[in-house]
Formats: sequence, structure tokens, C-alpha cells
Amino acid sequence: MIELLIQSFQIQSMSIFEAIMLICFGASWPFAVMKTYKTKSVKGKSRLFLILIILGYIAGMINKILNSPDIVFWLYVINLMLVSADFCLCIKYRNREENK
Repeated sequence: MIELLIQSFQIQSMSIFEAIMLICFGASWPFAVMKTYKTKSVKGKSRLFLILIILGYIAGMINKILNSPDIVFWLYVINLMLVSADFCLCIKYRNREENK
């Protein structure tokens, strides 16, 4: 684990494009989470879609650990936490709407 932390701060040439992609994807998640939290409505949200995104981020993290550990790993972690928060809110408020 310590080796991963040390290697995570090494930037490889192709990781810059991966980092840009993750930053662009990740920029929208805080807004989605806040909207879900404020409105307490999950109308139009798909749990399956969120699960697929979560699985994609986990696969990206595994790839980083096994093949090219660098700082981009932490972007996957941040994005995974945001999507997971949105998923948890989706479960919470969907159950609330179903019980009405």
C-alpha cells in the first residue's frame, strides 16, 4: 500500500488525458448529489446506470493498481465516492417515494 502511495504521485504521459476525462466526469457529480439531496426526488434516475458507473470506476481503480499506479488513481476514488453518495441517496429517496 505504501508503494502504491509513493507511485501514485508519479505522472505518466498518457495519464494526463485520463485525468482530464475523470475531472470532466467528476465535475458533474457534486451537482447531481446536491440536486438529489435538496429535491429529495430521484425521478428520472436509474439505479442500474449508477451501478454501471460504480463498476466502471472500480475497474479503473483496479487497472491503476495493477498496471500503472499514479495520482490519477485518486481521481477514481473521488468520483467513486461521489457516485456512491448519489446512489445511496437514490436508494433512500426511491424507497420513500415507493412507500407513499
